[in-house]
Amino acid sequence: MTHIDYPFGIDTRGRTRRTEDAEYVRDLIEQVLFTNPGERVNRPNFGSGILQAVFAPNSDALAATIEASVKAALDQWVSDLAQVETIRARADEEKLIIDIIYRLRRTGERRETRLERVL
Repeated sequence: MTHIDYPFGIDTRGRTRRTEDAEYVRDLIEQVLFTNPGERVNRPNFGSGILQAVFAPNSDALAATIEASVKAALDQWVSDLAQVETIRARADEEKLIIDIIYRLRRTGERRETRLERVL
């Protein structure tokens, strides 16, 4: 099955760029994590709000808070497509780094992704 790719783009034939299931799920995870609730007009609850936590001092408590927020957001928005197994979050100087291990529900394939955002 194919989906519209994120970020939106045009392919070499001049058509909307498409992506397969595994990449679509990875793209959706990125969108959920780096969207603040209220940014999407028709889905005001979409997102995780973790970018607001980056102003807090770096600590183990911050990492635990981010991990809990990520887990809750992914359970709400991605659980029908993937089962999240592990989430590790840390702030490394000016970067927020989140490692996620999940299993695709359609195929059972185990995937790992690292998302980084410069703060």
